[in-house]
Amino acid sequence: MDLRLDDLRHPAVIALLQEHLDWMHRTSPPGSVHALDLDALRQPDISFWTLWEGESLAGCGALRALDATHGEVKSMRTAQTHLRRGVAASMLDHLLAEARRRGYVRLSLETGSMAYFAPARALYARAGFTPCAPFGDYVEDPNSVFMSRAL
Repeated sequence: MDLRLDDLRHPAVIALLQEHLDWMHRTSPPGSVHALDLDALRQPDISFWTLWEGESLAGCGALRALDATHGEVKSMRTAQTHLRRGVAASMLDHLLAEARRRGYVRLSLETGSMAYFAPARALYARAGFTPCAPFGDYVEDPNSVFMSRAL
C-alpha cells in the first residue's frame, strides 16, 4: 500500500470523509460527533494521510498537534472495500511513528462508546492505548471513550 501525505482534494478522499461524517451522525447523538469536516482537517495543526492500493483509496487518518508534546489521532477511516485488511492498523502505526518523530510524549484519541465503535476501541487497545479522562477541549460524555498512550 502507498501512504501519502494528502491535501484533501481528491474526489475519493472527499467521498470517504463524507461517508465518515455521515456514519458518525448516524451512530452518535447530536453534540457527540467529533469527526472533522474538510475545512477543519485543512487547518495548520492537522496533518492528513491516505493509504492507496493502486488507484483505490483504502483509508485515511490524521494527526492533530495539541501542543508541543501531545498529539491526537483524528479521522481514522477504512474504505468499505478494504475492511479487515490491516488498513487501520497500518495507518495507526504510521501515526504513532510520526508522533514519535515529532517528539510527542503522548498520543490521545476520542472514539464512540457504542457497539459500532468496538472494533476501533479494540484496535487502539492492541496498540497500547488505555482509557483516560477527556483531554484538550473535550468534556465528559457517555457517548465518548477517551484513550491515550505514552510514546
